[in-house]
Amino acid sequence: MTIRIKICGIVHPEDAELAAANGADLIGLNFVPGSSRQLDLGLAAEIVEQAAGRVETVGVFQNVLPEDLERVLRRVDLDRLQFHGSESEADVEAVDLPVIKAIAGANLEAADEFPGTIVLLDHPDGGGGAGKTWDWAESAELIESGHDVILAGGLDPENVGSALESLGDLMPWGVDVATGVEDDARRKDPDKTRRFIEVVRGFGIVPLEVPD
Repeated sequence: MTIRIKICGIVHPEDAELAAANGADLIGLNFVPGSSRQLDLGLAAEIVEQAAGRVETVGVFQNVLPEDLERVLRRVDLDRLQFHGSESEADVEAVDLPVIKAIAGANLEAADEFPGTIVLLDHPDGGGGAGKTWDWAESAELIESGHDVILAGGLDPENVGSALESLGDLMPWGVDVATGVEDDARRKDPDKTRRFIEVVRGFGIVPLEVPD
């Protein structure tokens, strides 16, 4: 099983190129008003054009009105949506694109409200996007129950390996990183991005024993 890697909070076409060139599977583009990573539609379209056919593009929204979502989708050709607010199952089902639904921590009851939807588990105290770590091992129950889970919240090149190890033989659908591979200007750091992807790609690979 391959663990998908999502590099979120892309704010520049060069960062989309960096993620794609290093083997990321998805990139996140933020359309949440007031976010430090919020994109205008022209720049978002440019980033999507840079990434087209190489990585899956995910638009991040929070309690967006249908007409505002439609305005974005008319300009930006996204592959998937990510909802980070109090959206209901009906809201998820109302859109034509596949959806990732963010929930606070490893909340099985909350995850069960979105059957068949990938759930992104962010910090239990609502620290989404702030780079706050938490006990990712708590995700095991959701994975065991059959949910497709993306680990998020405070991951970086130094701790993503231990986060995955904490799940034992279980594997999440994917991992999500933003702050953990950024510099102070919200741009993606090439070395951090490369190392994060290398750690995840190497997880679970057992070296072959070479005979004496």
